[in-house]
Amino acid sequence: MAPATSPRAVIFDFGGVLWDMRWDVARELDRAHGLPRSSVFETLYRCAAWGDIECGVGDPAAWADGAHRELERRAGRTLPRLHDEWRKAQALIERNVAVARGLRPSFRCSILSNAEASLRGRLEGELALHHLFDDIVVSAEVGMAKPASAIFQLAADRLGLPPAACVFVDDWDQNIEAARGLGMTGVLHRVDKGDDLGAQLAAVGVRSGV
Repeated sequence: MAPATSPRAVIFDFGGVLWDMRWDVARELDRAHGLPRSSVFETLYRCAAWGDIECGVGDPAAWADGAHRELERRAGRTLPRLHDEWRKAQALIERNVAVARGLRPSFRCSILSNAEASLRGRLEGELALHHLFDDIVVSAEVGMAKPASAIFQLAADRLGLPPAACVFVDDWDQNIEAARGLGMTGVLHRVDKGDDLGAQLAAVGVRSGV
């Protein structure tokens, strides 16, 4: 269903929307090392330390080391650095980056990501994507994270638009519901399920030039 207000901006999550998290690789690492299901993911992103890191508190190296120790505790033995192996498999979702590129200049675009403070440097450096976006909101820089409604409001404010004029794309349903609660149009995108971002955006009134 198209939004009541004509969209003027698209706010993209990074991991899972523009960046392929390779959940399949995480699952295969669990299986190959005899770990309980979702261990590689949970030890990195479902821990108290991540809650601090994504809000700009704590030491990222200590967080990574702690996640590795928890993996070894679950396995009951020494393990290689599986989180590093998982991250090395991750890459840009080029077709979604092309969709974002095709929205300019008709729509304002931004990134809203729960991420450690290094994300902006990656976007400006090795990934060279920053020029595609009018704004980048990194949770660790602003001290709050999705699904808190305040960070969605901040993203809209920094674009100079009301939430109702924004379409928000994320791969986690709780974030989508939070955005909708503020008046944004939410698009749940799952690259691992074969979702077509261009078609999803067109369905809510946002057409890319791709």
